[in-house]
Amino acid sequence: MNYARYAHTASVLTNGNVLVVGGIRDDTFLDTAAVYNPSTDSWAATAMLAVRRASHTATTLANGNVLINGGNSGNGFLNTAELYDPLSGMWTQTGFMYDLRVDHAASLLIDGKVLVAGGLTQGGPLNSAELYDPLMKIWIPTGSMSATRQGSTLSTLINGKVLVAGGSNGGYLKSAELYDPSTGNWTITGSMNIARAFHTASLLSNGEVLVTDGKNNVCINNTELYDPSTGIWTSVTNMNMARQQHTATILTNRTLLIAGGEKGNDMYLNNAELFSLP
Repeated sequence: MNYARYAHTASVLTNGNVLVVGGIRDDTFLDTAAVYNPSTDSWAATAMLAVRRASHTATTLANGNVLINGGNSGNGFLNTAELYDPLSGMWTQTGFMYDLRVDHAASLLIDGKVLVAGGLTQGGPLNSAELYDPLMKIWIPTGSMSATRQGSTLSTLINGKVLVAGGSNGGYLKSAELYDPSTGNWTITGSMNIARAFHTASLLSNGEVLVTDGKNNVCINNTELYDPSTGIWTSVTNMNMARQQHTATILTNRTLLIAGGEKGNDMYLNNAELFSLP
């Protein structure tokens, strides 16, 4: 990357490039964004956000735009959202969320809406969830999780349900739940082998979900696979470096790009590693 950052986001654009947004560097909250071109292995700056933010979420919509929402500006938690247009390279502001959220999770649903769940607000960790409608550009409340979760992940499965995994709410969690968009309800599924928060989760082409790294008192480099047909988690090859609040992006050549993050003791990373997907 152009410089070290953590608590940022990375999103694959429709042309295969990767948009990296915001984060923290040297205790400074960032409003910068950059685009990574995997074919040339190069980075280029793009337009800045309207608001500095870290620990937000980023979701690539069906129309190719990228939704950025929530996070911490350095001056407080946010419920604002912005849309990035890859064609113009510009940002526009969109609807406000119901809750101020930082360290929440988001995932694109099959119907094109975006599910946002959990996170931290001024009163503590959240179990609430809401939906962003990109056509109406509004947010809609939906069912709440059984547990409050900060620093968890959301993954939309091939069957349309959404997996939430891990997080923290005073202690680190290894539990997981499934959201059903047809009912707006959550149900319990199998737990991970290791409790963690601030990890990443990536949906693989075979329908499984790969969880990488994260924090459990200390940063870990453990990875696990979730099988939605059984609800069981299986440990797989560890990453080279333990890190948290990093990004994981599936590239078009079936590799996973792990970038940035923090490895403990306020040591922030600008390195990356590639993981060959099964």
